[in-house]
Amino acid sequence: MVSRTVTILNRTGLHARPAALFAQAAGRFSSTVRVLKGSQQADARSVLALMLLAAGEGMEVTIEAEGEDEEAAATALAAMLQSDFDQDDTIGAGRSLPSDGFV
Repeated sequence: MVSRTVTILNRTGLHARPAALFAQAAGRFSSTVRVLKGSQQADARSVLALMLLAAGEGMEVTIEAEGEDEEAAATALAAMLQSDFDQDDTIGAGRSLPSDGFV
């Protein structure tokens, strides 16, 4: 298992559109991925579960990935949380992120 603790930089946090983009990107990895905030945890592939974390800007969360591509998943998803979620629907396509600064 690999984990990354990051501070959410997006001004809307993991709400609505960013949560959907994050879940979509998480779904492109074969590893099981969870997002933890305090004692709460959410399946990274579930938009609703991510939104229920109420993880806003400036909050610290931990991404845990376990599986075949755990390192890539944790790194890519951590980078997303530290970005401004540029609203690009191709984020995470092909199990890797674009070379525009995410990783």
